[in-house]
Amino acid sequence: MRTNQIMKYTLFTSCYLFWVAGGLMVAVGIYARLSKEAGAVDSLLADPSIILLAVGTLIFCITFVGCLGALRDLTLLLKVFAWILLIIFILQVVAAVLGFIFSGMVMEKATFLMGQAISRYRDNLDLQNLIDYIQKKFKCCGVHSYKDWSQNIYFDCRDSNPSLERCAVPFSCCLQDKEVMLNTMCGYGTQSLKGWQAENVVYTEGCLEKIVHWGRSNLLLMAGLAFGLLVLEVVVFLLAVMLIYQIDFIIQKRRSTKRRRRQSYPEK
Repeated sequence: MRTNQIMKYTLFTSCYLFWVAGGLMVAVGIYARLSKEAGAVDSLLADPSIILLAVGTLIFCITFVGCLGALRDLTLLLKVFAWILLIIFILQVVAAVLGFIFSGMVMEKATFLMGQAISRYRDNLDLQNLIDYIQKKFKCCGVHSYKDWSQNIYFDCRDSNPSLERCAVPFSCCLQDKEVMLNTMCGYGTQSLKGWQAENVVYTEGCLEKIVHWGRSNLLLMAGLAFGLLVLEVVVFLLAVMLIYQIDFIIQKRRSTKRRRRQSYPEK
């Protein structure tokens, strides 16, 4: 008696695809780390490559256990894989519920993290590129307004700041005309301008409000992706559980068959 081959290889293929994706994330994360200049700040907030490495390593290890367990019919590995999936699923559901209930607290935390990211803008090239991408993508500047860039020591508006970028904002905040060559100094001195004057030069709205508005306008898409991921996790979990029970059933069947044979043909 053999295990259901369709169930077995469906589970293996699902795990294998995520295993490859995890491996690619690890490779990109390692490349990003090796490409950094010596002395770069190594922190989770200031270095997105650390997040990529951590998530990629987690996916790679978990799915490797699932692949090996499914391919070799090892119930111990399949049980470990199933329990990890169940824990991850529960944590995701709990996080979603808590995020919905304590949405105000989540916004405060997001404001704090974005403020910290702005203050470390020049500390890490990956973080800098990420912030620039967000500001250009959502046509925004700062957390709540363009004046939030005073939180960065280079863009601080205080007279004691010796930086050439005093009271400036990054070029990604500027209103850009595709037909005009990019001017990286376009944001100089804009924090000292009044709101109606700054609107002609840079985006004055904060990125947090823009991102929240984008999330609400794409709520169905985001909910669909999240639901699809949860369904996929449940399906893989059920496949692992059914394969475990099937393997255990086959083992018990073989043992009982051997026992009956010994009883039918006792040793002389």
